Amino acid sequence: VHPDVGISSKAMSIMNSFVNDIFERIAVEAARLSLINKRSTITSREIQTAVRLLLPGELSKHAVSEGTKAVTKYTSSSR
Repeated sequence: VHPDVGISSKAMSIMNSFVNDIFERIAVEAARLSLINKRSTITSREIQTAVRLLLPGELSKHAVSEGTKAVTKYTSSSR
């Protein structure tokens, strides 16, 4: 965001742990949702629902929006 601002290795390690923790929580919740729905595949729907359940308000809206955008970009580039 700001090219003249850096991040210490300790702060980067903390952020890395935070992101890994959130990803794991989303994966566990998505897996739980797929079991509840008697499905053997986790789809984007389960991921979106897990994000909405785990992240508060605006944060979940932005996360779902950015995730959808990333999947769309990936899908269109892999053709």
